[in-house]
Amino acid sequence: MTTSNQQPIGSPFSFTSTAEDVMAGLDLSGRTAVVTGGYSGLGLETARALRGSGARVIVPARRPDTARAALGDGYEVVPMDLADLGSVRAAAARIAGSATSLDLLLAGAGVMAAPERRVGPGWEGQFAANHLGHFALVCELYPLLAAADGGARVVVHSSAGHALTDIRWHDPHFRTGYDKWLAYGQSKTANALFAVHLDALGRRDGVRAFALHPGKIITGLQRELTLREQIDRGWVDEHGAVVGADFKTASQGAATGLWAATSPLLDGRGGLYLEDCEVARVAGPDAPMDDGGVRPYAVDPAAAARLWELSLAATGAAPLIG
Repeated sequence: MTTSNQQPIGSPFSFTSTAEDVMAGLDLSGRTAVVTGGYSGLGLETARALRGSGARVIVPARRPDTARAALGDGYEVVPMDLADLGSVRAAAARIAGSATSLDLLLAGAGVMAAPERRVGPGWEGQFAANHLGHFALVCELYPLLAAADGGARVVVHSSAGHALTDIRWHDPHFRTGYDKWLAYGQSKTANALFAVHLDALGRRDGVRAFALHPGKIITGLQRELTLREQIDRGWVDEHGAVVGADFKTASQGAATGLWAATSPLLDGRGGLYLEDCEVARVAGPDAPMDDGGVRPYAVDPAAAARLWELSLAATGAAPLIG
């Protein structure tokens, strides 16, 4: 069972560790990484840290010009809209045309608490962008991941927000009434379950997968929320300055994803949910969200397999072939 492996493993890093701490002394020369969302917030910190350690970094971007301006020289920007499967497939084809293998794929792009939007064949927008788009991208790029010398890692940004709800199997697209926070929570549970089953399928080819909660950080992810909503939640003051307890900097927020991508402590492991540069414990059903941990339903192998089949049917993605 995946839950039996959800125990801390003695990481030397912690809540306060930064991207610089995690990457110190690492040489990723000759490695290729794809970072979705790699031009703002945690993604930008992640892309810079990987590039600074010598990796080739490819950044799929919904706004390519904005991405190029934010990143500067030394990065490859590929146009891609996660909510548009045609765009995802075109981006994957372009990446496959310029790379023979892929060592790291960090799925960091996403939206949070967005107003109701319908995309594609009527899909709920957060589920589509946060989960289905990344699912399709990984399936398209899987042969490159399986071709990586020494194995590959896929790192999926989930969130403590997964504690808001399990997958709404009866109505995943909220056709019977929309709630922006439950929609966000469901998409984050989907992110965690995606990593569980991807790892189960991919380990035969040396492809391991992890999901994570990066921590509480004010970035562009909050762009759909008004200032008043953020004030009422105790995150910021009336000037937008962060006042909430236990918030991280962007560099601290990027640290867990970078640790997931590079730590030798995670060799031979996968399908795990991480937080604060460590493997998270399983949380009780009534535990407060801010106490950390992962809900059992978000790492349940049977639920992960069920979501995988739902996602295959929705996206028309091909089964994984190394």
